[in-house]
Amino acid sequence: MSNSLDLLKQTGTVVVSDSGDFESIDAYKPQDATTNPSLILAATKQPNYAKLIDVAIDYAKSQQGDLNLKVEHALDRLLVEFGRKILDIIPGRVSTEVDASLSFNKEATKEKAREIIQLYKENGVHKDRVLIKIASTWEGIQAAKDLEAEGIHCNLTLLFGFGQAVACAEAGVTLISPFVGRILDWYKKNKPEGSYDGEKDPGVVSVQKIYNYYKQHGYNTIVMGASFRTTDEIKNLAGCDFLTVAPALLEQLKNSTDKIERKLDPQTAQASEKIEKTSFINDEAKFRWALFEEQMAFDKLHEGIRKFGEDAITLRGELKKRLE
Repeated sequence: MSNSLDLLKQTGTVVVSDSGDFESIDAYKPQDATTNPSLILAATKQPNYAKLIDVAIDYAKSQQGDLNLKVEHALDRLLVEFGRKILDIIPGRVSTEVDASLSFNKEATKEKAREIIQLYKENGVHKDRVLIKIASTWEGIQAAKDLEAEGIHCNLTLLFGFGQAVACAEAGVTLISPFVGRILDWYKKNKPEGSYDGEKDPGVVSVQKIYNYYKQHGYNTIVMGASFRTTDEIKNLAGCDFLTVAPALLEQLKNSTDKIERKLDPQTAQASEKIEKTSFINDEAKFRWALFEEQMAFDKLHEGIRKFGEDAITLRGELKKRLE
């Protein structure tokens, strides 16, 4: 009998591992994998990843510049080394994140993305196997638009609001990562009187709306649900283009024989209630107002950037100790 993880894959959903742990990635046979500074930081605390840090430190020491610049070189090389090792395991693509501190700087985001892609190239990885992960700010989305035009594929992350999703599709980004669980977290904290079980989960509802909108209006941007809290959230989004899932939930699905039915598909999306088309092309003020009006999205976007930024600072601190 097939387990729930196999059944999920049979709904048309591409399963992606949300981890920096090679062993867990290998265990669940995902198509793609995603990482972020928090996942990399957690992985580097495990002894079996010491060699990757050694590679990053040796690379940084070979580069010109002061200590702070060498730390940046080490950080970039560490991210790429993790990505390179993950690509030895999976058949698809890995997402590597641009520093969260650049989330409001379009040009710096593009420069860092190009540096990451060049590092991958120097280590034998073609750019088509990499997604550059960028926060879904106005600046991040516009940077992604330019990068996509250069042939650098992007994953727009920390996406919580419908306006962010629309702007990403208009920018022609390869993939978006709406954060299902963090949306639910916000509602439970700020509106605890609500009922959020099953299909009423606001994170699930958000992804369903984005998926239907993209299919109705012919956008090719991939919808990849992310940041899940329970397997129920995953089951209620079965059929979504991609779902990126943490190892603990992948294990639960693998050990379950619960039936999984497809909830999302292009035909159903086309037949569902029409969602009026809107646009943010060249209208930064309209985008910012839409984000501002959606308090949950505004709060969680900035909270997420802050947390990723803090973890990147911690990671830099660890690398700096090795370089001093």
